Amino acid sequence: MKLTGLELRRIAMPLVAPFRTSFGTQTTRDILLLRAVTDDAEGWGECVTLPDPVYSSEYVDAAADVLRRFLVPALAAHERLAAHLVGPALAHFKGHRMAKAALEMAVLDAELRASGRTLARELGAVRDRVPCGVSVGIMGSVGELLDAVGGYLDEGYVRIKLKIEPGWDVEPVRAVRERFGDDVLLQVDANTAYTLADARHLARLDPFGLLLIEQPLPEEDVLAHAELAKTVRTPICLDESITSAKSAADAIRLGACQVVNIKPGRVGGYLEARRIADVCAAHDVPVWCGGMLESGLGRAANVALAALPGFTLPGDTSASGRYYRTDITAPFVLEDGHLSVPTAPGIGVDPIPEVLDEVTTSTEWLSW
Repeated sequence: MKLTGLELRRIAMPLVAPFRTSFGTQTTRDILLLRAVTDDAEGWGECVTLPDPVYSSEYVDAAADVLRRFLVPALAAHERLAAHLVGPALAHFKGHRMAKAALEMAVLDAELRASGRTLARELGAVRDRVPCGVSVGIMGSVGELLDAVGGYLDEGYVRIKLKIEPGWDVEPVRAVRERFGDDVLLQVDANTAYTLADARHLARLDPFGLLLIEQPLPEEDVLAHAELAKTVRTPICLDESITSAKSAADAIRLGACQVVNIKPGRVGGYLEARRIADVCAAHDVPVWCGGMLESGLGRAANVALAALPGFTLPGDTSASGRYYRTDITAPFVLEDGHLSVPTAPGIGVDPIPEVLDEVTTSTEWLSW
């Protein structure tokens, strides 16, 4: 293919309810979309950056800037282009994995649409539907949390993830276990909110039979996670610390994690995400697909990834209605706790033009 032009589109999607984590509260998702136009087809990419550099060093304005000034021109300089060449073509530029992932996704979608292949098949999916978990933010009270969890269980979600932070951890987990029992698949996510000095406190979560505790310590503290794993019985899952197949292999070798959360945007794209899954499978480390409150475009691609054989735990691939009253694509609807893997070429979904226009805040066309 030849990249002939690219659209940067900003959209604002209000959440059905505020989503609070240890690093802040979101009420609206400011999302950067990419539409790659090639001589064969068009493809969509979604950048998972947040408006502020609080989850990672990346943020939406910076992603748009690095795409406009560096990444897109570098890719446009290639006469013939394929998705597997995007990473090498952009390797000269340090970091900015989320921006690179969005560009790779758009090119990959266009390439697969042009050849009539699905993303699921391209990645090596083995299932036509995937089990879904839901991420529950930090609430104003335990009672509010119990109501929310009860609602999600009634909807059919097969796994509950509770966001935690110092002061909101043991008691909420205890309350959920006491109300809903030990059979509920339950895990927690700290988003780097603790330090190794909190090890004994985090060990107080062990009696609750959690699937895992996700990213309890800062992302750079891989060795500290290995030390924490010696103190707590609950399996440690790394999220922010995993940025590549190499970092995953290193963390596993150090004993810093027993589970890995794979977020394609965080690691530079779906092709690197597949490589991470392969590394983890070789070490018998289970993986699952995390989420960044994506629109239907990113959700479709994540569902395809979650259908790979190594993804043995329910991911954060929730239904569209978990976050948005109206998605920009046909909504993903939970059926018996599962979402169906798209079967159309490429990522398998398209934006609904009138809905997309309604939430669009700006567009920019890049050509050369």
